[in-house]
Amino acid sequence: MLRFLILFFVICLVLFGVEVSKPGEKWIVEPFTSVLASFSVWLIMLFDDNVISYGKIIQSTTNAFAVSIERGCNGLEAVIILVSGVLAFPASVRDKLVGLTVGFIAIQALNLVRIISLFYLGQYSKVWFDWFHLYLWQALIILDAVFVWLIWLRWVARRQREQKLAAAAATATA
Repeated sequence: MLRFLILFFVICLVLFGVEVSKPGEKWIVEPFTSVLASFSVWLIMLFDDNVISYGKIIQSTTNAFAVSIERGCNGLEAVIILVSGVLAFPASVRDKLVGLTVGFIAIQALNLVRIISLFYLGQYSKVWFDWFHLYLWQALIILDAVFVWLIWLRWVARRQREQKLAAAAATATA
């Protein structure tokens, strides 16, 4: 357990350090956030043509309301927490890749719902926008990362148990 905690915190520190560094901002955070904004607009345009994006900004073309996806709103912090937990836990490379892939998709899928809902809430009410943005969605995104990690842990434990049983059965029949 101590090994896990030390690894978890070291990986978190390294990844958060990369995220807040100038090169990390330029080569990872900004391009990722721009893609996230563009993808959000693509999804919105499936049912509402009155939206555009430029860089990390999503803007309504009918009332000029805009949201800017800033650091902390792109889901990368939750991804860093998940990545740290998955990499620190003793599991096979294959299991870690599954956890990282499924976790990233789960976090970003919820984050897309967050971004789109905030885009429309902001046009409806500044009070509701602020409350959802600052309190509800922040907590839900982090909880999503923890929830995905816990599900992954159960899946890994089940796989490891099945592999041990299969190995024991193979040894008993040999």
